[in-house]
Amino acid sequence: MESGGKPSTAQIVVLATSSALTAMFYSIYRSRATTVSRLKEAKKVSINQDLKNLLSETPGRCVPYAVIEGVVRSVKETLSSQFVDNCKGVIERLTLKEEKMVWNRTTHLWNSTEKVIHQRTNTVPFSLGSHDEDIAAAVRVMRPLDASELDLETTYENFHPTVQSLSNVIGHFISGERPKGIHETEEMLRVGDSVTGVGELVLDNNLIKLQPPKQGFCYFLTRLDYDALLRRQGNSVRLWRILAVAFGVTACSTLLFILWRRYAHHRRGRKERSMLEEFKEQQRQRMRELNIAESSVSSTSCTVCLSRERSCVFLECGHVCACAQCHDALPEPKKCPICRATIDRVVPLYNS
Repeated sequence: MESGGKPSTAQIVVLATSSALTAMFYSIYRSRATTVSRLKEAKKVSINQDLKNLLSETPGRCVPYAVIEGVVRSVKETLSSQFVDNCKGVIERLTLKEEKMVWNRTTHLWNSTEKVIHQRTNTVPFSLGSHDEDIAAAVRVMRPLDASELDLETTYENFHPTVQSLSNVIGHFISGERPKGIHETEEMLRVGDSVTGVGELVLDNNLIKLQPPKQGFCYFLTRLDYDALLRRQGNSVRLWRILAVAFGVTACSTLLFILWRRYAHHRRGRKERSMLEEFKEQQRQRMRELNIAESSVSSTSCTVCLSRERSCVFLECGHVCACAQCHDALPEPKKCPICRATIDRVVPLYNS
């Protein structure tokens, strides 16, 4: 704490940072909690022969937020894996990541980082069908890349290490960056995968569609079942709630500490002023008893004997109010005549 009871820079930084993080984490927590609540209220719809009739009888021929569980089926063409034989899918994502070690000048450690240098996603139209192959009903999945959780399976990955030479090693230490290599991955949503889709279910010109919902609801396409998806989202809610509470407690504790220190400083100052006034009144009373005019006493005179010059500094309070002889005459434990603080040590005062 700085002089005057003002908060230190570190305390202001802690308070501002923890308050900002609390607000951010709480906002994320509320958003995730709303998502979980809407997931629980979503209508579960089965893919069967009656699905089209159900939608045609629904107002607006639409279910605003529905849960569909089905098997991925291609509509026309499929995508073939570039690395795995006989692997067919409807979404393919190819990613190249550069992995390297970066020297941290603060911690003096090498930290591992990665950077996406290329990513390409290919899609073809697909639908979700019933697990029963005899049921021809299907739901066309629209704009799958807009899903907040697009759960793809890693079908291939390989790491290509960087070839190191002596000159490269020296250059890496000078630059503070040491390349490790290129990480190549292929992810796919394969034909025949079981998928849970959560979104708006509509009947449009005899075609049943699952598309991103309106009103800010989350769109999901995941290989998890509905219960597993709900558990994952619930775990996320708990994590953000814990973070919001932890940083909220930190912010409140820091604020209370700052306020307490300011109050303690104010109370200490008021007490010191009261003691100083009391001391001055006692000094004036003693001058009247000794029949000494107040104007005849120098401002540098000892406040005890009123005759000799002040010649010592009392620590730790720092008051200069007495001469060495009066200090020696003080009863044990020696206390400052002004603030009554215990005198730990005395430093001679030299007037130049």
